[in-house]
Amino acid sequence: MMDSQEKALEQGMTEEVSKVEETVEQTVELDEASQVETVDGEIAAEAEIERKSYDNKKDVLVRIREIAQDDAPKKDEVDYLKTVFYKLHNAEREAALKQYLDEGGDPATYQVRPDECEEAFKAEMIIIREKRAKIFREQEEEKEANLQKKLDIIEKIKAMLTTPEDVNKSYQEFKALQQEWKEIKNIPAQKANEVWRSYQLYVEQYYDLLKLNNEAREYDFKKNLEMKTRLCEAAEKLAEEEDLISAFHQLQKLHQEYREIGPVAKELREEIWSRFKAASTVINKRHQQHFEELRAKEEDNLARKTALCEKVEALVAEECKGSGDWEKKTKEIIDIQAEWKTIGFAPQKMNVKIFERFRAACDDFFARKADHFKNLKDAFKENAEKKRALIEKANALKDSTDWKSTSDKFIALQKEWKSIGVVPKKLGDQLWEEFLAACNQFFEARNAANAGQRSEEHANLEKKRSIIEQLKAAAAEAGEGLQETVQKLVAEYNAVGHVPFKEKDKVYAEYHEVLDKLYKEMNVNVAKRRLNNFKNKLKNVAELGENALDNERARLMRQYEQLKSDIQTYENNLGFLNASSKKGNSLIDEMNRKVQKLKDDLNLVREKIKAIDAENRG
Repeated sequence: MMDSQEKALEQGMTEEVSKVEETVEQTVELDEASQVETVDGEIAAEAEIERKSYDNKKDVLVRIREIAQDDAPKKDEVDYLKTVFYKLHNAEREAALKQYLDEGGDPATYQVRPDECEEAFKAEMIIIREKRAKIFREQEEEKEANLQKKLDIIEKIKAMLTTPEDVNKSYQEFKALQQEWKEIKNIPAQKANEVWRSYQLYVEQYYDLLKLNNEAREYDFKKNLEMKTRLCEAAEKLAEEEDLISAFHQLQKLHQEYREIGPVAKELREEIWSRFKAASTVINKRHQQHFEELRAKEEDNLARKTALCEKVEALVAEECKGSGDWEKKTKEIIDIQAEWKTIGFAPQKMNVKIFERFRAACDDFFARKADHFKNLKDAFKENAEKKRALIEKANALKDSTDWKSTSDKFIALQKEWKSIGVVPKKLGDQLWEEFLAACNQFFEARNAANAGQRSEEHANLEKKRSIIEQLKAAAAEAGEGLQETVQKLVAEYNAVGHVPFKEKDKVYAEYHEVLDKLYKEMNVNVAKRRLNNFKNKLKNVAELGENALDNERARLMRQYEQLKSDIQTYENNLGFLNASSKKGNSLIDEMNRKVQKLKDDLNLVREKIKAIDAENRG
């Protein structure tokens, strides 16, 4: 083995130097690419952190206390909690200042009150900063220790170079130092490239001195090719990984392993590196595309959430005319809230703002709804009390046997019941059953008492119809005894009792229609007859002396004025009557007949006065 190594030293020095230089250049290039991809990976990982929303400072303080108990607090979450805390804190201060100014306070004398929650938050932040500072110091100390270890390895390799004759003997020690170098972790970033170049320089010089024989060198190249081929296969297989983030992180580990593997044969170096780089490019592009799609999705989520905010705000702006409207809108808003939960995160800078806008609109609606139903509850209570009062009145009347008066009172109670507003359905049904029970008890008793009266009313109806027919027959004959006949039939009609309520108005209309016709005809005839009789008597009155005619004329004038006054009174009263009900309409008809009778009497008196004046002129 030593002979072959010595031959390699003599024959392959130039070739080995060239290969080592290319290996160093390739390794440095791979190292720089890995650093860039690792930074991108860290940014992506940070973007993956799910932000929890907080409504108040106490919840933030609880979480910051939990983090303060951790041995290694995470900086990104601490920074996020700090931002959220002071956003809520500043909002409270602004609200307090606004309230102070709205109440007429002087801005110059306003003082910010101490906040125990803020002091507690600061105390926990001090603990966290101390822990993070301690961790940072420990990490820096570890990096410095690692730096020293690597510098020691470089010095050992440098020492090997001072005794070229022993370089073949130290090969295993050299390989052990290379393995030890691989196992050492991070060192200070500002020293990394310098130390790496120094290490590669002395490794290259060692290989120049070593100049392993071709068989050993080929064996090394073969093993390195096998390991790099496995890494290429592993990188290519990552293209099938569904979890893009996991695939990206696995790729970083593969890059770290690739850079630690030694060189391969010169003619294969570009090929194997191109294969590994191509597989890496596929993963990196998928990773980049994933975050581009994620950002586009977040923008779409923001647009959808903005539309839901506008929808809720429009519902809040609409006026609710009743409980039905409130319940309908409540269902709509709950459906919108359910839809909101199905939408993912918006962009980080807008995620909290859009949620606060949505929550403010929802809170406004439900606060107004609570006020409405509180007022409605008070109205329910008042309506229930009114209905209980009616139930007490109904219970007090239900045993009465004064059928007519109590019936009117029950009808009035029922009308008043309808005028009272609603109460909750269950209570409303209960109160209505109590009220209805009292009403039914009275009306069932009244119906039982009046059962015999109905047959009598039907008999009375037949009697009145018979009298109406007789009046019609008398009107057709129109003889001298018409007035006596009519008066007799009217007396008989008035003596007949009640008829069924449903037939009352109809028979009343038939009766007065024929009676009005008879009265009109009789009034004309009677008035003429009475006027003729009066004129015949005037000669006898005139014989009593001139004063007798004047006295009679004065009496008639007084009667004339009284009739005019009565007519005016009736006509005024007619103006105040309401004819919307059947009862009101029949009363108006009766008064119109009386007015007509008074006007006929007024005409008769006027004719009598004219007769006296004619007698005086004669």
